Amino acid sequence: MSTSTVEPATETAATAADPALEPEELLPPADDEDIPVPPGAARALLSSLLGPHRARIAVAMLVILVQQAALQAGPLLIAVTMDRAIPALRDHDSGPLIAVIAAYLGCAAVSTVLQRAFIRLSARINQDILLELRGRIFRHAQRLSLDFHERYTSGRITSRATSDVDALRELLSEGLQELLTVFLSVFYISVLLMVMDWRLGLVSLASFLPLYLIVRSFRRRSLRVYRRSRTAVATLIVKFTETMNGIRPVQAFRREAANDAAFGEVNRQSAVANADGFMELARFVGLARTTANVWVTGIVVLGAYLVTGGSLELGVLTGFVLYLRRLYDPIDQLAMFLNSYQSAAAALEKIAGLLAHEPTVAEPAEPVALPGFPPFSPGGARGREVVFSGTRFAYRTGKEVLPSFDLVLAAGQTTAVVGATGAGKSTLAKLLARFYDPTDGRITLDGVDLRDLATADLRRGVVMVTQESFLFSGTVAENIAIGRPGATRAEVEQAAREIGAYEFVAALPDGFDTDVRKRGGRISAGQRQLVAFARALLADPAVLILDEATSSLDVPGEQAVQHAMRTVLAGRTAVIIAHRLSTVEIADRVLVMEQGRIVEDGSPADLIGGAGRFAGLHEAWRASLV
Repeated sequence: MSTSTVEPATETAATAADPALEPEELLPPADDEDIPVPPGAARALLSSLLGPHRARIAVAMLVILVQQAALQAGPLLIAVTMDRAIPALRDHDSGPLIAVIAAYLGCAAVSTVLQRAFIRLSARINQDILLELRGRIFRHAQRLSLDFHERYTSGRITSRATSDVDALRELLSEGLQELLTVFLSVFYISVLLMVMDWRLGLVSLASFLPLYLIVRSFRRRSLRVYRRSRTAVATLIVKFTETMNGIRPVQAFRREAANDAAFGEVNRQSAVANADGFMELARFVGLARTTANVWVTGIVVLGAYLVTGGSLELGVLTGFVLYLRRLYDPIDQLAMFLNSYQSAAAALEKIAGLLAHEPTVAEPAEPVALPGFPPFSPGGARGREVVFSGTRFAYRTGKEVLPSFDLVLAAGQTTAVVGATGAGKSTLAKLLARFYDPTDGRITLDGVDLRDLATADLRRGVVMVTQESFLFSGTVAENIAIGRPGATRAEVEQAAREIGAYEFVAALPDGFDTDVRKRGGRISAGQRQLVAFARALLADPAVLILDEATSSLDVPGEQAVQHAMRTVLAGRTAVIIAHRLSTVEIADRVLVMEQGRIVEDGSPADLIGGAGRFAGLHEAWRASLV
């Protein structure tokens, strides 16, 4: 006979029911801070994204090197024209001028062709990186444990996959080309300036020191601003998503004005953060341009003095000034790159934090297979024994939800779990489904610890139907077939018949091919619940958990489901979490929970005939039907 250790219902500060908790007690305390970022996570993520594209990146670098060399030849050729070609032309020698013109046109053609090749190649690399990154975020978010999704809102994950990836896209599509152009221009021009005249070259290169200090100051100040900006954008998305998902209660309780005020405050914070970013950019551009103009003026004055003294040719000075303009003009480009870079760096940090977060319910390193079933009982039903051994569960903050307990659920037994809101019923169910791991102790399925089972085997063996009855966009048949993707159409329809859903599905405009649309909005809540039941029955699990699964059904619908459940649950291990005591009548056994402890355990008839808590609940329920 199945046994459980029933502890006295003594209250402690750690286990007393908390009225501030959500209706289902497993939700952790409200906690919507940003996802933490481990040191070095952003660098590791960037390395992993760029690694597969090293060869193409090297080719792109070679292309832009040659392209910039061809582009920067222009002022040098102009200097040669003024100091060599024009004097030769006065002597009726047009050869140098023709050679310079040919070289100039050739460099322009090479620069144009290579620029186009670089843009095409870099665009393909960029899109491949973004494709991989979006897919990685989506796959990882699905892999993360339930406690992560309950702690961090879906809006933050949406922000990582949308606005943060867009910030990286802007950097990859525009910023990196600007960066390469700026640095290669600076390198080539610096070399040419020293070759043309080392005196003016040294004076020109001395401007790099104040420009470096300006850039360093901008990076430090703007990084703080853009971190704040990315957080503000995520908060904005969270607030918008929350309001739109709850639009019915928003309108029903006239929350529009209050929500508008709250959204306005979040929107203002985002606007302020963005404005601060532009102010930092304006400050950088102003200081950098002032420094560049002062240096150009000084170079022109010094160069004019050298020309008049005969130690510098006029053509060299002209080419020098042209190169100086090319050296300082990219300051605007550098500013835009730094603007994109700081935004992208903050975004990459946020994404890295998400991807570095490991599931708390981890896949076992060496999975253990479940033992085979013994010979089937009459009717072909099968179930597995569930054992809770010294099982305890507490929040990560240390607040205890379920004190240590022992419980055995016999194979093929249907057990109902009842109790007040916050008593620990759903915690028990979610531990059995391994949405969470116990803080202490273990839970076994036919002697195998749930933590040693491969996730695929566990999900095949244990299926949970929740109160939410979530349906995906698609047809009714597709939603039922989620329970067993390889099922035939006949098997899908048979599952609907057994659960009592066939008639209403057949009456839909396209029957089982009717598109239920987003979240199953085309059918009623009770009908969505029936589809969810059919999905679970098609999965044919050894253990079936029903967590308030009949709460959305009307009386006729509930009666139809209960009639089907008597046949379907026979021989299968089942745990039913219910407030409606009518659902308990089909159970073989009832557990009454209070403040995380099992305070009563017995058959429905025995408990009803006694004088305990369940007898009182049953009497109150019968009185409510009158």
